[in-house]
Order: sequence, then C-alpha cells, then structure tokens
Amino acid sequence: MNSGILTPQSVRLAFLVVLTLLTSQCSQRETPSPAKPEHSDIQVNVNPSGQLIVTTSAAEFHVLPSGYIQAFLLKGGAKLTLDDQRPSTTHQADYLVTDGKPTEFTPDFSKVRVLDAQGKLGRGKRVEIPANIQAGSSQVQQTLLLEAYDDLPNVVLVSAQVQNTGGSDLKIDQMVLQSHLLDASTFQTKVPSYDMWSFHGSSEDWGKNDVIKLSKGFSQENVMGGILKGGYGGGIPVVAFWTANVGEAIGHIETLPLTLSLPVKVEKNGEVAASVTIPANTTLKPNESYSTPRTFLAVYAGDYYEPLRTWSSILQKEGWTLPKPSSEAYNVSWCGWGYEFNVTPAQMIGTIPKLKEFGIKWATLDDRWFDTYGDWSPRSETFPGDSIKKMVQDFHKQGELVQLWWLPLGVEDGQGRWESHKYLVSKVVQEHPDWLILDKNGKHARMTRDLAALDPSLPEVQAYYKSLTEKFIRDWDFDGSKLDNIYTVPACYNPAHHHKSPQESVNAMGEVYKTIFQTTRAIKPESVTQACPCGTPPSLAWLPFIDQAVTADPVGAVQVRRRIKMYKALLGPEAAVYGDHVELSEMTRVGNSWDEHGTDFASTIGTGGVVGTKFVWPDSNPKFKRVALTPEKDQHWKKWIGIYNDKMLSKGTFRDLYVYGYDTPEGYAIEKDGKMYYAFFSPDPAKTWKGKVELRGLSSGTYHVLDYGDGTDLGTISSDGSKAPQLAAEFRGHLLIEVSK
Repeated sequence: MNSGILTPQSVRLAFLVVLTLLTSQCSQRETPSPAKPEHSDIQVNVNPSGQLIVTTSAAEFHVLPSGYIQAFLLKGGAKLTLDDQRPSTTHQADYLVTDGKPTEFTPDFSKVRVLDAQGKLGRGKRVEIPANIQAGSSQVQQTLLLEAYDDLPNVVLVSAQVQNTGGSDLKIDQMVLQSHLLDASTFQTKVPSYDMWSFHGSSEDWGKNDVIKLSKGFSQENVMGGILKGGYGGGIPVVAFWTANVGEAIGHIETLPLTLSLPVKVEKNGEVAASVTIPANTTLKPNESYSTPRTFLAVYAGDYYEPLRTWSSILQKEGWTLPKPSSEAYNVSWCGWGYEFNVTPAQMIGTIPKLKEFGIKWATLDDRWFDTYGDWSPRSETFPGDSIKKMVQDFHKQGELVQLWWLPLGVEDGQGRWESHKYLVSKVVQEHPDWLILDKNGKHARMTRDLAALDPSLPEVQAYYKSLTEKFIRDWDFDGSKLDNIYTVPACYNPAHHHKSPQESVNAMGEVYKTIFQTTRAIKPESVTQACPCGTPPSLAWLPFIDQAVTADPVGAVQVRRRIKMYKALLGPEAAVYGDHVELSEMTRVGNSWDEHGTDFASTIGTGGVVGTKFVWPDSNPKFKRVALTPEKDQHWKKWIGIYNDKMLSKGTFRDLYVYGYDTPEGYAIEKDGKMYYAFFSPDPAKTWKGKVELRGLSSGTYHVLDYGDGTDLGTISSDGSKAPQLAAEFRGHLLIEVSK
C-alpha cells in the first residue's frame, strides 16, 4: 500500500467540507415549524456485561464483547449469517496500528448511549459505544458509532472517533474497521469455509475478474481511490460475499473517492478475512482526534446486485445525483477501433452504407486521430486540414451520429510513449506547466498510459476542459464523447497549488467529468457521454457524470453479463450499459495480446445491454481479417442487430430474480411493455444444457412463451403467482425467452 496517500487531516478536511455543505443545504430547506421526528421501529438492546443487539425489520447486528459485529438476515423465521459464529471468538472488529503494532479496543457496554437519528437517510437510531485503551505511553479513547435506519433495514453504518487523551504524542499508522471472519460452513455442512462467491470493486488490473468464486490461498488488497501501478485505480468501495442463502458486504459510503483498502484473504483455516483499512500515517498530539469515514455492513439474500444497489441508493440520499440517460444512449454503436490506431476519414465514411443497412445509429472515431494528448488537435497525416469536421458532416447527412474518443487530464510532457507514439511536449504543458500534478519528489506524477496529469482541482483546468468540450461538440459538431482509459489521478504535492491535502486532486477528478458532461448536454441534449475504465470497475468519482456505462474491454461474454448486471445495480435498472464490441465476447490469448473473434450478441441483448461492434468493411486488408465483416458474419450481425432494435430490452427494467453462481443455468430477467424477457446461459457454451428453467417474477395467469432468439413458439405456461413455473429446455450457449399474457 502506498504510504502518505491519505492523512487524517485530509479525511477530516473532506468530511468538514461535506458537513459544511450538508449543513448549508439543510438550513436552506428549514421551515419555521419543522415536523417532529417520527418514531423509529429499530430496537437497541444492551447487556452491560457484554453484548449489544440492533434489530431492524429485516436484520440483527450483534456487537460482541470483543467489538466484533455479526450481521444476521432475518428470513423465514431463521437468522442467517456468514459471520463466524463460534462463541469463543475474540477476533477484533476495529483497532489501531501504532508504531507497527495493533492496539485493540474493548467496548464498555455500561456507558452506551442510544440516540434518535434523523437526516437524509431517514429516521433511525444512533448508538455510541465508548472504549479506553493504553497505546504505548498514551491513553486513547475510542467511540464506536453505529447508525441504523428504518428505510435501510439490511444495513448498519459503522464509524469511529479516536482521541488522544494522554500527555504524549500518539503515532497512528492505520485504522482498521469492521474486521470480519466469514464462514460458508456455518449453515452448510461439508463445505469449505471459503465456499462462496465474491465481488471486488477495486480497479486493480486490466481484465481481472471482479466477480470471483473464492478458493484456497486467495488474497486481494482492493485499494480504492488512489492510483496504482499501471495507472489503474479508483473503484467502487464495496466488497461483497454470498452463498445460495445469505450474503454480506462491507465498504464506505462517502461520496468522495477516499484512498483506503478493503483487503480480502482466505486464511489458512479456510475462513475469509475482510476489513476496511484506512492508512492514517499521522501523529495525534494530546487532545487531538481522528475520525474515520462512515463504513457500512450489509446482510442480504441474493448476489452482488443487492449490496451494490443498496450502496448506490445510500449515496443518492447523500447527494449523489444520477442523470437519466439520453434516448440516443440506447442505440446500437459501431466503433472505428477495428481499424486501430491509423484509421482514416475514408475508412470511417466507407462503413456508412453498412451502418444504415444494419440499423446502427452511432459511429465512434477512436484512438489516435489526434496529435498529442492534452492538446487534442487533428493528426495531420490521417486527418489533415478540416477533414475531421467534413467527416462528421458526412455522417450527419446520412442520419448517423458520431462520438469522439479522448482521454481527459492526461498530457504529454516529452517523457515516455504509448505503443508506437513517442510523447512530445504538448502545448498545454508548455504554456501551463504550473497546472501539472507533482509527486512527492517534485517530478511530474504519472497516470494511465504513463502520461503526466493536469490537476482537476484547479479552476483553470476545469475551464480548459470546458473549452475542449465546446470545441468537440459545438465547433466540430460531434454528438458525444467516448472517454477512455478512465481510472483516477495521482495525489498532488505541487506547492503552487496550495493544497491542504495531496488528496484534493483525487477528490476533484469528478469535477472535470461533471464539466464535460454538463457542457455536452447543454449543447446537445440528446448527446451521449460514455466513460470506459478499461478492463476494471468504474470510479465513484465520475460515475454520476455519464449517459452510458460500458462493460469496459470485457474478456469474454461472462464478463459482459456480470458487468451489465453490476451497472444496472449501480446506475438503476433502466441504465444504458454498452456491452462493448461484440468481438470481445470470445477471446483467445496470443502471446501478450488477445485474438478477438466473438459473435455473442445474446449476452448483451439478454441482460439488457446496448449492442456494439467494430467490424471493418469493405476494407480487405489482411491485417483486419479477424474483425472483417464476411458474408457469414453479415447475416449473423443483421439478424442480431435486428432483434436488438426490435426488442430494445436495454430500455426495459432489469429484474434481479436470479442469484449468480447458484442458479443454474445462469439467468437474467427484463420487464418491458407488459412482457417478461428471460435469458439463460449454459455453464459451458460449447455443450448442450438440458433441464428445467424457472420463469420467476410472473403474476398469476396463462402466458405465451416464445424463443425470440430463433422465433420458435414454445407454447403456453400457467402461473399461480406464488411459485415460479418451470419450462423444460434444451439449448447450447443461450436461451432467450419472451413471455406474454
């Protein structure tokens, strides 16, 4: 873990800023006679000798004498949990690491305070649990804070405040909250403790799975917010675990992309260890305090969709505003990346007849149309003169819309290269070297593609990206942006920026994306702004400032389906989620690269995603053979794009009715125009699956069943509304079903 990437001063500063804004907003909404808080139905029972229980309408949260917090789902008269249930456990839930040594807290249940809570999250209860410890020569007082809300019955919020009550300085290396030990064998005999599925929201490496079946020896640090090796970073600060019966998730709920980690490790005994680890790296003087971010603990039935949807709903209550996608965000897109780095206007324009024939509405001018990162002027050898504007005009004359690929905040400073492109010194760096992010050593900090980075917290930088957006959308007449390789930015130590904390550059990244999104929408209300965190989950910093999410260079169809479900949870069941190029739905490793030869449209259509492709046509260059539109592909593409445009399931409502990893075959459901659409995928796409599938979510009645993938009439079924009807099925790869009354 990087040291110095987060200080308690920066955390407290961020929270004070948020608190000030929230207080200001609350004061503006005050009325002369505010209504009295309603009574909360949440119960808090305290045993002074050693346990505290918070009971909601759906869950119980037990605080043990060790401070460990167990989460129980109340379902069908039973209490279900993944937490270690051994009564003798002394595993600590929260502790300080001081001078490299853990310092543990023991709750004092005789001094617990239970208060009413009322705010953006509704009515609830706030529980304050004090503890005192000796850390070296210092006395330390901790207050563990639990918040439970009636409108969030599956969740408890957990935070802590630590005060140095001694007479000497206290060095804090890190603070650990919510240290859990999870055991799948608690309610399932004869299975390993780690026999569960998991979701990891960190942006660690291109192509890495974020939905994982845990196994012996698994370990992942899950650093959030800060920049990582290779320029990755950002992420969704959630890790989740589930079995067929119960799931549990932890993370933080701050709207800032705080730098911390959610480490997960399968221990030698098979149990799964998980926690929220905050790198404090600070020293508290006598009477000084340190406050942690608010973390959450959720217990639920289902898979990763449930905690991600809950996390998103909490952030929305806290001020996270998710825009409604433009209607154009649901239309099929073709991307010029099939022609790779040296695409020309002629190649782009040459595809227009085929786009119109297929019913494809969008085209994307992809990577390397420009001269230098940061300046974003047309590349003279491929787009001379005003050819880029003429190309856009040609598309518009044919009724086609065009997106432009670019990468905000990254700039060339004469150091390094990407692929065949050796970096020059961009004009923006020559003219504004003071805008650059500097590292601890005073050097240009690096971000994705080994580029230098502009500091998004500077108003001048935000204004610069507003002017670039106006140039692309208003002057060049593009209809939107494909923002690519979007992760995070480095912490900034540039003394000229007068930061109170190096974290300010990371926290402000979303401001530039907000500027791009709002400027684009103001010029063209039906525009599309897409952001692609290539190969990884997105960042909460910029997620609210897009029209269209993207499965982001998925390695095969399985990742396409998993990521569409992830984004439907994060952005809403009607979110526009681009399934990326269909060619990525099947990939074969060739050396250090991939051979992309997929044709699986069903994985995008059946899960409610937006179809895309990057075929080349009519170019016959052997270099593009793998993505060339052959006569056989032509018919296949025409069929599936036709199905997509006819059903337009991406505009339907995603229904979370199937549990990933435990329902076989893998299932998805979309509700649209009074009909239900189901998609099932066999465990092995090369083998035939035979059995019965459950059609969940149907009310009582008789239904007509159609295989809309091949047009086969499957007869009728009846539902009594209490139990899902079953349909005998035999298929290879996928089965797509339309059910209508």
